[in-house]
Amino acid sequence: MEADFLHSTLGRTGWPICRLGLSASYRPTQGTISAAFDLGVNYFFAYGFDSQMKRGLRGIFSSRREKVILATGAYNFIYGHTNIRRTLEKRLRQFGTDYIDVFLFLGVMKPREFPDRVRDEMVKLRAEGKVRAIGISTHDRKFAGMLAEQGDLDVLMIRYNAAHRGAETDIFPHLPRHDPGLVSYTATRWTALLRRPKGWSTERPVPSAPMAYRFVLSNPAVDVCLMGPRSREEFERNFEEISRGPLSAEEVLFMQEFGDVVHRQRRWFM
Repeated sequence: MEADFLHSTLGRTGWPICRLGLSASYRPTQGTISAAFDLGVNYFFAYGFDSQMKRGLRGIFSSRREKVILATGAYNFIYGHTNIRRTLEKRLRQFGTDYIDVFLFLGVMKPREFPDRVRDEMVKLRAEGKVRAIGISTHDRKFAGMLAEQGDLDVLMIRYNAAHRGAETDIFPHLPRHDPGLVSYTATRWTALLRRPKGWSTERPVPSAPMAYRFVLSNPAVDVCLMGPRSREEFERNFEEISRGPLSAEEVLFMQEFGDVVHRQRRWFM
């Protein structure tokens, strides 16, 4: 494995991280959570309604809370928004902790869905010490680039994979000024990057899940790539393969070509 391929810091927070994070998307078992933690994974993204992640992390928190970076947040209910402070207090109770490491405003699709009042409230929560870092998740790349330039947020959670590479021009160039942590999700494009698309020759290979993750992690702008394994066995198998290091130049070109074909056949929910 190339030195430090799986280890870095989360942007300007300076927190040491494993660049492969565990997401609650497919409800990982407690065995998966424990195995990930034992292998050095320390960035865990949880929604709040995912009971498996809550139980697994509470078990770790009982003696090793400082070893985990917990990322969770409040949901953007479009124009009505939500009560940020109340949601934070709920997350603290759910996970049995005194603070949240990364508190996100989730699901921002347009700039107007993240008004100043929401941003100001999150800044206050950070100042009070109940959250250590604040950020948003968004599909709006240009908005994310603008937020990176402004520097109020500590973390940006964005979509990036071989089929969606726009972040390379819309976001990544804006990171150096304030160095927010960059967390990516949907590395497999909800598994579309693992299936043979129409028109892709049967004589040509199809990427594996580890290749999709390694593609994302091969870009140094990405601090954490979230992984959503369906089982402990899948996690351990993929982790071993991902640990091989970055893709070769030839493999990157292959992933880009495959991603372009998949992107042309995109569906609205991907």
